[in-house]
Amino acid sequence: MFSLVSSAVCVGFSGSRSPSAASLSALSSVAGAVSSGAVVVVGCAAGVDLSARGLFPSAVVLSVASGAFGSGRSAFARRSVACVSRVASAGGVWVSFPSSPCPPGLVPSSVSSRCFSGLGSGSWASLAFAVGCGLPCLVFLPPGVPAPSWLVPSGGGWFSSVPAPVQLSLF
Repeated sequence: MFSLVSSAVCVGFSGSRSPSAASLSALSSVAGAVSSGAVVVVGCAAGVDLSARGLFPSAVVLSVASGAFGSGRSAFARRSVACVSRVASAGGVWVSFPSSPCPPGLVPSSVSSRCFSGLGSGSWASLAFAVGCGLPCLVFLPPGVPAPSWLVPSGGGWFSSVPAPVQLSLF
C-alpha cells in the first residue's frame, strides 16, 4: 500500500489539527515508507502538520507566519494551495489525515477556489485540490469517518484517490 509513497520524489502531508490516535499511528507508519531522498512538504499548523515536522526535521515547511501568504484566515488557504502546488509541480504524492467527514458539496477540482470555498475543512479542501490536480493521494480515515465517493478503499482505514478517467482512442 505504501509503495506509492516509497517511490515518490516528493511527499506532501496534511491533516487535522486534532488528529485521532489512530491517525497519528498511521502517520508514523507511512512516514517509515518515505524514501530518505524524498522532499517532504508540510504546512505550519498544529496536529498532523506538527507531527509530520517532527518525523521529518528537514521538511520544507510553508508557514503563514512568514507573511508570504498574506494575512487573515485566507492566508491559511493560500498556504495550503502552495503546499499542494509545490508537491504537484514535483510530481509527488499527497498524504492526508482528515478527522471529520468531507463537507457536503466538496468535490475535487484543479481550481483552488472551488475547493477552498469556505466549506469548513482545510484538510478536505487540500485533498480535493490535490486530487483535482491529478496528484496520487493516500488518505487515512479514522473509524467512523465515511469516505466520499471520490476515494477508494485500500484497507486498514486507508483510501486512495480515484484515478482520472482516460479517453481511449479507436485509432
